[in-house]
Amino acid sequence: MRSIWNGAISFGLVSIPIKLVNATESHSISFRQIHLEDGGRIRYRKVCELEEKEVGSAEIGKGYEDADGTIIPITDDDLAHLPLPTAKTIEIVAFVPADRIDPLQMDAAYYLAAGGAPAAKPYTLLREALKRSNKVAIAKFALRGRERLGMLRVVEDAIAMHGLLWPDEVRAPQGVAPDTRVTVNDKELDLADALMDTLGEIDLDDLHDEYREALEEVVAAKAAGETVPEAPEPAKGGKVLDLMAALEKSVRDAKESRGEEPAEVRRLPQRKSARATPKQAGGKKSTAATASAKKTTASAKKTAASAKKSTATKKTASKSTASKSAASKSTASKSTASRSTASAKKTTAKKATPRKRSA
Repeated sequence: MRSIWNGAISFGLVSIPIKLVNATESHSISFRQIHLEDGGRIRYRKVCELEEKEVGSAEIGKGYEDADGTIIPITDDDLAHLPLPTAKTIEIVAFVPADRIDPLQMDAAYYLAAGGAPAAKPYTLLREALKRSNKVAIAKFALRGRERLGMLRVVEDAIAMHGLLWPDEVRAPQGVAPDTRVTVNDKELDLADALMDTLGEIDLDDLHDEYREALEEVVAAKAAGETVPEAPEPAKGGKVLDLMAALEKSVRDAKESRGEEPAEVRRLPQRKSARATPKQAGGKKSTAATASAKKTTASAKKTAASAKKSTATKKTASKSTASKSAASKSTASKSTASRSTASAKKTTAKKATPRKRSA
């Protein structure tokens, strides 16, 4: 890879010679402007407005236009001697956790290649220190005529640098969010979660530029004199009148696209009017109360019958006991009377017998 900038990383008192190379490349298909009448290419020529003649790249330099229109020439030598320590140095100023960096600040990405064998040791030292700390380095550097902010991090065995926008270059999101007040209920959030779970995760390496592929097919067909492929019918769009229905259909379509069974999403029943609800509830309560009253009456009747049987049994048992007791008492009384009569007869007999007197 061709380097676009040579310099050094300033890591405290340690200096690491590096080369800056682009970490990304564009695969976009570019077009040329042509003359529709004859297909001739339209070119932009660099013309000096004072002499009204075309000039080559070797004759072109840089200049700053002042407020009054005056052009102040700026040479490459002027830029090389800027009073900045970052003119040829990537100066590390801090180490912070990666989550402190707002993705909105991310800009172009570069790889930092070690500049020769002497840079291998300090380069490896910085790389391993970044790995162990789980932090990224914040640095300043100058590139293409301006000082920039950068973030250094480890990518496999290399050190990468992401250009960062300055904080004041990131706009605040004022006026972007909807002005109307909207309430999202739990059911809608549940369906959104279900859709997210159904879509799941994906390996970013599996994603590709379908637009570029389709454009290549069109170019190839035109070059071969063949019929240009027709575009598929676009999906009919429209206003989302029922968000719940749209979410449910999205979940089903996502499952079907993955070869899974359609999701079974049950919708909540529609709310009934406030007048009908109390009547229905009251009828149910009255029916339940009647059934309960019938059960209670039947139970009470059974209890009463059982009580009557128990009472009758007790009375019968009591009468039998009383009869037995009376008979027993009568027998005992007769026996006592007989004994008393016998005793009285014996006593009377004894009294009636005269005692013989001795002479």
